[in-house]
Amino acid sequence: MDQNSRTTVGQPKQRIDAVEKAAGTIRFIDDFTIPGLAHAKLVTSKHAHAQIHSIDLSEAWKVTGVRAIVTGKMFPYHIGPILADRPPLAFEKVRYYGEPIAIVVADHEHQAKQAAQLVKVDYEPLPVVNSVREAFQKESALIHENSGQYTKIISNVYPVQGTNIGSHIKIRKGNFIQAWEECATKIKETYSFNLSDHAALETRSTRVEIKSSGKVIIHSTTQSPFTIKKVMNQFFNIELGNIIVHTTIVGGAFGGKGTVQLEPLAYLASKAVGGKMVKLDYEREEDLITAPCHIGVEATISLGTDKDGKLMAGQYTFLIDSGAYTDQAAGITRAMALDCTGPYNIPNVWCDSYCMYTNHPYATSFRGYAHPELTFAVERTMDQIAKKLKIDPIELRKINAIKPGDTAPTQTGINANNIGDTLQCLERAKELIQWDEGQRIEINNKIRAKGISTFWKTSTTSTNAQSGAILKFEADGSVNLNCAAIELGQGTKTVLAQIVAERLKMDINKVHITMEVNSQYDPHQWRTVASSTTFLAGRAVMAAADDAISQLKNTASIALQCSSEDLEVDGGRVYLKPNPEYGVQIKDICLGYKYPNGHAIGGQVVGQGKYIQRHLTPMDQETGFGKPGPWWSVGVQAVEVEWDTKDFTYKILKAVTVLDGGTIINPATASQQMRGGMYLGLSFASREAFIFDEKGIVQNPQLRTYQIMRYGEQPTEYLVDFVESPAADGPYGARGIGEYGVIGMAGALANSLSTAAEVELNHLPLIPELIWKTKKEHIK
Repeated sequence: MDQNSRTTVGQPKQRIDAVEKAAGTIRFIDDFTIPGLAHAKLVTSKHAHAQIHSIDLSEAWKVTGVRAIVTGKMFPYHIGPILADRPPLAFEKVRYYGEPIAIVVADHEHQAKQAAQLVKVDYEPLPVVNSVREAFQKESALIHENSGQYTKIISNVYPVQGTNIGSHIKIRKGNFIQAWEECATKIKETYSFNLSDHAALETRSTRVEIKSSGKVIIHSTTQSPFTIKKVMNQFFNIELGNIIVHTTIVGGAFGGKGTVQLEPLAYLASKAVGGKMVKLDYEREEDLITAPCHIGVEATISLGTDKDGKLMAGQYTFLIDSGAYTDQAAGITRAMALDCTGPYNIPNVWCDSYCMYTNHPYATSFRGYAHPELTFAVERTMDQIAKKLKIDPIELRKINAIKPGDTAPTQTGINANNIGDTLQCLERAKELIQWDEGQRIEINNKIRAKGISTFWKTSTTSTNAQSGAILKFEADGSVNLNCAAIELGQGTKTVLAQIVAERLKMDINKVHITMEVNSQYDPHQWRTVASSTTFLAGRAVMAAADDAISQLKNTASIALQCSSEDLEVDGGRVYLKPNPEYGVQIKDICLGYKYPNGHAIGGQVVGQGKYIQRHLTPMDQETGFGKPGPWWSVGVQAVEVEWDTKDFTYKILKAVTVLDGGTIINPATASQQMRGGMYLGLSFASREAFIFDEKGIVQNPQLRTYQIMRYGEQPTEYLVDFVESPAADGPYGARGIGEYGVIGMAGALANSLSTAAEVELNHLPLIPELIWKTKKEHIK
């Protein structure tokens, strides 16, 4: 279909949940209560690394209303999404401050909380591993003595027994050693930042009930209801058909609700009280330090070019702070390796990506899945080598931008379908940030400076990631869409409704889709992560619409006594293409067509659709060779700051995003998604980080002390634009865009501030004290 003839796709349609959200009538999971609901609270570790000698429950049992207390000895097994290395409740020893040790179940929340505070744990402190560099040393204390014996849930995770390496991923492309020797210009730099939090508005929460029939009913704030089913089946031996997961609308997630943590705990709690419904939710401090967080990284990058600035060789070493357990950090380690170069064509690549155990809270997915982190390091290195070469930073990026005919680090061939237009994004971002008007301008004691960052990301899904959709027609011709994509603020449900409306050529108000997901009724959905939902669910929805159209045409062809090939569906009717005046209303055939004599044909139209990833392969363990994702979305971000030379503070004046995400289904929601991502990326870059003392204890576990960007601190001006190079296999040419607003912001901010202060700022967060300290050391 010609893009100009579309009536719904490409239009800025209002979000279908906008009115309910504005009215405050949306019910989140924590809004639910019923008489007799039991409440659970956690007992958590006061040490980052310690042996558990004993747990005294005697005083806790004295609290009125306490019905059960569960400890790790009652389920002494390990679980995990990639490597089964984490006990739901710590037994024998604890590995991070805030780790769950026991669950108290009581009639009321305050009773459970009081009892939890009375549980006494006798610890023997162990040496604390407080950084990835320390963890990497041979003489470092071991956090997991038997890591090589843990069960692999996914094959491509490689723990190294006798070390703190939870996984080691390699990329070997070309001949790095020889190419490095031939490079005319070389640079080597190290970058780092600490773990941080997702800080979603809604804290994590779950309810679990075990029915007498054996059904396990789970309500959860999750991005992955079918992953919950998988984990409960694998580790608790519950039949998949007996596990039913409900997810209502989620109040923000940013990757942090893609993992499975609370649900097994609530299941154990419910089991301990005879299957009664148990509610377990985190208070904010627990959500910050007990729940999984955002990785920390130490990255070392070496780049070499020829005399003209063409990149010839790149070496990348990533030490990823996964905390006490690998969780999704093992997958993040892989994702960081496979896109390690950024959107640049480098013929010779050597990458070692390590998932490192430390005594920090364990890490999981964060919006961008390794790419904000690796992009920060890569883009800082690009700016520094541009300075060394005396080349404009944008020109250096243009010289090296990856394009059709090149190969990715995993040696996947790049073509016009699987890559966006990086050069066009660079040109547009250059215009929006007004690059040619000056990259560094001094006005009194203030300096205005600009920084740029180019980024890419492939959607690193499972090779068999899939989605299903069902369209069920009502008697009035409207249609209900069932799918298991989670609405967590990104507008997915609206976009899917637009795809249905476009395919059926009907008013979007005739498409009904619920926010809640019920795994018993909704078709399988891999997960709502990885910027993959519009692609996967969108293709499934299109297939379901095509199936429905076929059924409508079949029934109409009998009623109109013609061939189905002669019919068109549009505007609530099925009509003859040559003679549109001859037709039948969809409402008259969608539940079957009844002749005047009472005879009937057809029946209810129920369209079914599915889509599964195609032609993806695992990565080779030694070289990284493989095809990890279907496409790469590319983009450019830029930042303009005003830095005060007197007190080293700064204001962010302007932030720019230009993204090639293929066809943009809804420009309004896409623009807002980019702005939200830009805010998140700038907050992470400018102030967010956990602070640990020498014992590995988090010193800023509340939002009063854990700094995020507040209202008024955001850029004065957000500018968002899109380049649209349609992907042949995407729904109406769309690629994924959900995570991309975050990815380049840390790199762009660091580059702008480095230009302003005339020092190299290679560590996050970019607080004024860091700039002052770096400037002071530079002067020495």
